[in-house]
Amino acid sequence: MKDVLIIEDDAVLNRFLSKHVREMHLEVSSFQSWGAVDAYLREQEPALIVSDIRLPDGELAQRLPQLVELCPVIVLTAYGSIRSAVDAMKAGASEYLTKPVSPEELTLVIRKVLEASKLRLDHQYCKRRLKATEGCFSYMIGESSALREVQNMVEAVATSDMTVLIQGESGTGKELVARALHDASNRAARNFVAVDCCTLQETLFESELFGHERGAFTGADKQKKGLIEAAEGGTLFLDEIGEIALPIQAKLLRVLETGTFRRLGGVKDLKADARIVAATNRDLEAMSGAGDFRSDLYFRLSPFVITTPPLRDRREDIPHLVHHFLERHDFSSRINRKVTQAAMRTLTAHDWPGNIRELKNAVERAVILSRGKPRIGVEHLGFLHRRGSEACMRLEFDHDPSLEEIESRYLEQQLRKFAGHRSQVAQVLGISERNVYRLIKRYGLTEVAG
Repeated sequence: MKDVLIIEDDAVLNRFLSKHVREMHLEVSSFQSWGAVDAYLREQEPALIVSDIRLPDGELAQRLPQLVELCPVIVLTAYGSIRSAVDAMKAGASEYLTKPVSPEELTLVIRKVLEASKLRLDHQYCKRRLKATEGCFSYMIGESSALREVQNMVEAVATSDMTVLIQGESGTGKELVARALHDASNRAARNFVAVDCCTLQETLFESELFGHERGAFTGADKQKKGLIEAAEGGTLFLDEIGEIALPIQAKLLRVLETGTFRRLGGVKDLKADARIVAATNRDLEAMSGAGDFRSDLYFRLSPFVITTPPLRDRREDIPHLVHHFLERHDFSSRINRKVTQAAMRTLTAHDWPGNIRELKNAVERAVILSRGKPRIGVEHLGFLHRRGSEACMRLEFDHDPSLEEIESRYLEQQLRKFAGHRSQVAQVLGISERNVYRLIKRYGLTEVAG
């Protein structure tokens, strides 16, 4: 918790305010002049300022525009100067207290202002979060052993504050795994802040992550708090961390090692109380060996690694995901759509190089092409249907084959494709796993299936 800064030239009242705030289990720094306050603010940043409206070396009105950029301000005023307090509130102060200050009123106002400040920051973050996650796809849906392994690892590490690195191909749901870590952690009540490391230039990225002070660069006309501060008490998710430049890597390493950071253009060390979860689709270990990624940062990021499997390694989850995406559309359109067996076989057989993101796009495209009809067939799958037809045509013979030969060769092809997993082959063929086993025995394909 940052300090509550008390500025009051009356020594007795200053001690009273400081003692009472400490009894609220808050940290306190107190001063009696602006000169001492200026020195303090060059090194520290308070969570709240409680200030007399007049001090021997200046008035609060002159300082208020700069102070309210830092944190909320509560004004202390004598009964005869309430007009000045009202003017201060119009200029940005959060509340005012008239002297003599009662302990009960002081407690009530401080708690009210701190809570309002927290809610305001959370609300601003949530608006950005909702906009950023429109159309977000699901990951933790399915029953495959590959998915269960990921879920088990999430459960094992979630309640610790250990830094986690999530590795996997693009579209495999790394952010959703990070979100699951946050939701299962002791930080779930606070913000989950996602940062896309590959979309911003170096200077902009630094400003977004660490924030900046007024005048830090051209156009920085006011102070801006960064995403590390937005994640205070919660989780900071750094997506595609392999894309960040080496100078930013050095500053991020300092955050992990010391738990502190500085805003761009700032000189004050600020506390970073956020759990770091990072994700990448690149080989950071190889990059660190080549000098493209700091090895010390890699070791700091990877005490616990979770690998998200590609969709082709969890094909049995594809029907679950398809139904999930359809339900989202059906809820708004009130159409109960069904996927034909042939269409589901085509979806399950595809290798999905774009993984879950590609599957979601394919389902949405099929919904559009079905033109409101309740049935989605192979004809609505576009290039998947054509690709499936081309795959079938690649069965070549040097003679006119019998139906049994075609069936045997196709079954062999599917068994090799799915590494002998009969349940996945059964889904593609649209038959039961028992019938797949029967055909394997009939055509002597036990070695392929094993």
